[in-house]
Amino acid sequence: MTPKISQFLAEKQPATPCLVVDVDAVEERYRALQAALPLARIYYAVKANPARPILDRLVSLGSSFDAASWEEIEMCLDAGARGEDISFGNTVKKVSAIRCAWEAGVRLFVFDSEEELDKIARHAPGSRVYCRLLVDNYGAEWPLSRKFGTTVESARELMLRARDLGLDPYGLSFHVGSQQIETDSYEMAISRVAALVSDLSAAGLDLRMVNLGGGFPIRYREDVPDIDTFGEAISVAMRKHFGNALPEMLVEPGRFIAGAAGVVSAEVVLVSKRGREDGPRWVYLDIGRFGGLAETEGEAIRYAIRTARDGEETGPVALAGPTCDGADILYERSPYALPLSLESGDRIELLNAGAYVSTYCSTRFNGFAPLAEHYI
Repeated sequence: MTPKISQFLAEKQPATPCLVVDVDAVEERYRALQAALPLARIYYAVKANPARPILDRLVSLGSSFDAASWEEIEMCLDAGARGEDISFGNTVKKVSAIRCAWEAGVRLFVFDSEEELDKIARHAPGSRVYCRLLVDNYGAEWPLSRKFGTTVESARELMLRARDLGLDPYGLSFHVGSQQIETDSYEMAISRVAALVSDLSAAGLDLRMVNLGGGFPIRYREDVPDIDTFGEAISVAMRKHFGNALPEMLVEPGRFIAGAAGVVSAEVVLVSKRGREDGPRWVYLDIGRFGGLAETEGEAIRYAIRTARDGEETGPVALAGPTCDGADILYERSPYALPLSLESGDRIELLNAGAYVSTYCSTRFNGFAPLAEHYI
């Protein structure tokens, strides 16, 4: 909760539910990451929050962008980014999207399969490509390991095939999982990448880039290592495994850049024990899993909550959204306690909610309007 957001909420009292983002805080996080990893080029993960004010600010700062679709690429281009500053970072791309990206000047594409590599060769000839490796996501509160990435053995063959197809085998990438709280995860992944780079070098392939992905955490309810700790761990691991022959380094932060810059303001719709005296109170909000809080699935991301009644006596609660879907429960197992005096009509704030909220909201499920957004 930055002073700007606090003042905006107090003075404007915007209708709920809404997301309020302090764009100056986005810039502060970008600069903090630059300072922690000065040798790395930042490719902002557009999927975290593609709002135009955020993209405008990052373009002005010289950021590059990691896009997951042609539509995200268009957003970046409209904000003034150059095609050469965009990586098409989704391993699953439609042919039409590859064509559009190539025609717009995008020359950096990821892949993790022979079929995807062949598509890129046909529809984005001569482009730089990098292969995504499958790595352990231990320590990540939002793992990504099952859907993306290939084995080291497969990656070796694919990079050699990329050269044969007339593409530029530029480098390798990995992602240790979103909201990653273990610095060792980066060290282990860097070790695997370095071994493969050495192997491919012996086979006559000169890779020049390592994409370290994103995953850098922000504080929700519990403390996490700060970005300087991650920067030092990554720098040490890169020097250890690559020596003085450091490749270009790319990072793809999303949550770290946008997450701490935003707050969701919501209204309490109902507080009730529903006749169950031995259970917690149920607190229903006017935003839920289908309104933007999808990362509460499995109670993985646990937002800190602020109310106007903080400081009063509290009791355990379960939190749920407003829809008639039984899956629309935010927290039932996690230990949340809110003021006993909390009642219908009270406003509450979910902190550090600037990433993966606005883009996750559904389109009028149960008739509820999509999340309103304010960028200040």
